[in-house]
Amino acid sequence: MLYVAIATRAFRRYSTYRAATLSGIFTNSVFGIIYSFAYLALWKANPDAGGYDRVDAVTYVWLGQALLMTVALWGGGTTDDLAERIRTGDIAIDLYRPVGLVPWYLAGDLGRACFHLLTRGLAPTVIGVILFDIRLPASPAAGLGFALAVPLAVIVSFSIRFLVASSAFWLLDQSGVKVMSGAFAIFFSGMMLPLVLFPGWLGTLARALPWSAYVQVPADIWLGKRTGVDLAVALGFQVMWAAILLGCCQLVLRAATRKVVVQGG
Repeated sequence: MLYVAIATRAFRRYSTYRAATLSGIFTNSVFGIIYSFAYLALWKANPDAGGYDRVDAVTYVWLGQALLMTVALWGGGTTDDLAERIRTGDIAIDLYRPVGLVPWYLAGDLGRACFHLLTRGLAPTVIGVILFDIRLPASPAAGLGFALAVPLAVIVSFSIRFLVASSAFWLLDQSGVKVMSGAFAIFFSGMMLPLVLFPGWLGTLARALPWSAYVQVPADIWLGKRTGVDLAVALGFQVMWAAILLGCCQLVLRAATRKVVVQGG
């Protein structure tokens, strides 16, 4: 199939950056160690913070490091290519293709995510298992749920990054919007701190926003915090945001295409 071929080519493209991948694995591992000791100190002072124990907290750290590049938390991936093509005008070529622009770039991003999961996701996790007490999936259902949650997290992330990149149709440069989006992603995804530590209304809001689908939801599934109906609800939450945001991508693209036509582009 066409989209499988696109994803495969994206996987191969990122596999050529071997030095960058090795550097990234080292960086993720170092930060994982630093965060692990910081979390251990925090949970020593409050052993059941957010309903997590010390093992949960350390496991959460390494899951976050595994998902950091997989979901492209700070941006990047095929959506950066899209923004550049909008800026240069090469997007006109993409619009002439007999395939949808959103699924084309989504397939490429899934290929990128797969590569990063198998390299910058798996390798640091192995180091975490060697150095710390890491909790494995609580049950086969948790493992399967996590396997479903990760691609859904990538799709939600892609949709937001696609919307950010599409701002270049009007702003010509996505940089400012990308920086703001990255800041929201770091805070509301659970990468800075688990969202279970956020108090009151802030915690409720953070868990309801789409960024929580990046890290917090997959991590809770892995840790066995979502079981039975709650597991289905967690996956449904990701599916809901993926559907809403992909729909927004199509609407924004349609509006941008009309703008290009009006301008004679």
